[in-house]
This record gives sequence, C-alpha cells and structure tokens, in this order.
Amino acid sequence: MASSAASSSTANKKIISAVPANTTYELPWVEKYRPLVLDDIVGNTETVERLKIIAKDGNMPHVIISGMPGIGKTTSILCLARALLGDAYKEAVLELNASDERGIDVVRNRIKGFAQKKVTLPAGRQKIIILDEADSMTPGAQQALRRTMEIYSSTTRFAFACNQSNKIIEPLQSRCAILRYSRLTEGQVTKRLMEIMQAENVDFSPDGLAALIFTAEGDMRQAINNLQSTVAGFGFVSSDNVFKVVDTPHPIAVQTMIKACYEGKIDVALEKLEELWAKGYSAVDIISTMFRVTKTVDTLSEHSKLEFIREIGFTHMRILEGVSTLLQLRGCVARLCKINMSPKLFTPGK
Repeated sequence: MASSAASSSTANKKIISAVPANTTYELPWVEKYRPLVLDDIVGNTETVERLKIIAKDGNMPHVIISGMPGIGKTTSILCLARALLGDAYKEAVLELNASDERGIDVVRNRIKGFAQKKVTLPAGRQKIIILDEADSMTPGAQQALRRTMEIYSSTTRFAFACNQSNKIIEPLQSRCAILRYSRLTEGQVTKRLMEIMQAENVDFSPDGLAALIFTAEGDMRQAINNLQSTVAGFGFVSSDNVFKVVDTPHPIAVQTMIKACYEGKIDVALEKLEELWAKGYSAVDIISTMFRVTKTVDTLSEHSKLEFIREIGFTHMRILEGVSTLLQLRGCVARLCKINMSPKLFTPGK
C-alpha cells in the first residue's frame, strides 16, 4: 500500500511539473475589452444617454432592454449597476442568466431571498436583480415576479435583458421602462475593432476588416470573436482567413453566381452553386449569403434587386420550413435567371 501511494504521489508531481509555472491564460477578447463604464459603450447613443441620466440621478426604475444579440444590452445594465452602486456592486447585484434555472422555485426562493437581504448602500440607491435572456423565462416564473417586484420595489430594482420584448408578459412590461437597442452600424463596429487590433498589435488587411464587418451583421460580440479566432488560427486578418474561420460561403463566389443569374447565364450560375454545395455549406448558409450579397451588387438595377430579393425571400422561407435541398436552390437560381430574360425566349406557363 505504501509503495502504491508513493508511486501515485510521484505521478502527480510529474503532472504538476509538466505545466509551466508561468503559464498565463488569456481572457477572450469579448471579456477583456468589455466596457466597464457607460461612456465606453458603442452605439445606441440616445438610449445610453438616458442610462447616464439614471446613473447621475440615482433613481433607477425597473427596466427592460430589448434588441438583437451582441449589441451591448447586458453590458449596459452592468455598467449602470457599477455607476449606481460603486463599491457595493458585488454584494448588491444578483445576475441570473438563461443558463441558470429560473423557474417558479428560483423566483420564490433565490430572487425573493435576495430582495429581502439587508445590504448597506449609498443613500437613495437600491439593490439590482439582473435577469439576462429574460424572454426564455417560463410564463409561470414571470407571473411569480409580479408581486415580488411590487413588494420590494423600495429596496430592489429589476433589469431585464431580452431579444424580444413581446415574450415578456404584459403585466411585467407595464411595470418597467422599455429601452430598445438597434443593431450597430458598420462604422461603430469598425471603430471598436480598430481599437482592439491596435491594442493587440494585430496584422490585418482592409479586405480582412471588411470581411469581419460583413460576417458580424452588426453583432459586436460576433465581430470580436471572429477577430480573435482569425488571429489565433492564422496570425493575419485577411478576407480568406476570416471566411475560413467563420465558415460561410465566400461573398465573391456568391456575387459571381448572382451576376451570372442577372446576365441569364444559367450554366455558370448552377456551376457556382454546385461548387458551394460540394464544399458542404447548408442551404440556409447559401441562401442567407445570397440575400446579403444581392443588396451590395452595384451592377444590378433597382428593379432587378427587388425581384431578386423577392425570389430569394420565398426560397429562404421554404428552406426554413424544412425543404433544404439542392433542388430548391437550383429552382431559385433558375427563377433568378428568368427575371431578366427576354419574354420572346420563353412562353409563360410552360
């Protein structure tokens, strides 16, 4: 027994010594560069100004912040809580995410228990309960919050962050001030990415930055994650490297296909489609990229863009309903080719 214990301790020492003593684990850039004060938040200037006034006056209402993912909803609430509570932030804030269980029992026990807790706060300040991804809470749990919000409103304020405010029950909406966040503009995302790339000494090309903006679609979190993944994988941010990391159809290939459709060259368009399908991209990936690329093709007339987007939209709807086949995409390409063809070349209905 003694010999086996000695051998196990020796093995443990070998494992410990195998890990370098000075190993440092870098934070994800999303967390490393997460704003800590309201002034650092990018975009939604008017809404953030309202939060600054709340932070200055100290009279925070119950709030619901709704908007697309990755545009700063949770960060805004955390910055507001820091501005309001200062040193008491850690003990006076309860944050529950969608990953936590948030059924009726949690509302009755944990949330109610926190609301009853005595905490020393600056004059005129209240404890804050942050419910992230609140639209995924069960209706029963939301109903259970109604009375809690009213009873403890003098000492505790609630902040809800959600993607769709209509999934919050109306009794809760009527008790809250609703703030809506819009998608970030390309300029706002670009400015923030440039700041991070300068801080991290990242080598990049202009087309690489444009690719990050294109793939993010106004989602700052997505843009920063894609940037860090590209740097970790390739060390240089170029458009090809970004699209390899993101693994979406390359816009240039899709643009070639759209232009071929506009010119009525169905063989070329189908060939490009087959190439994308052979690379393993799903029908949703291809049709989504087709929609985003069509809006940016300068050679298309306004009328053709409208017709193309209409046709792509109908196909997207069918794919989302479950018909995600290559045949569905071929049919879409054929209809796009048909839009600008001369009526003399075919007889309608045949």
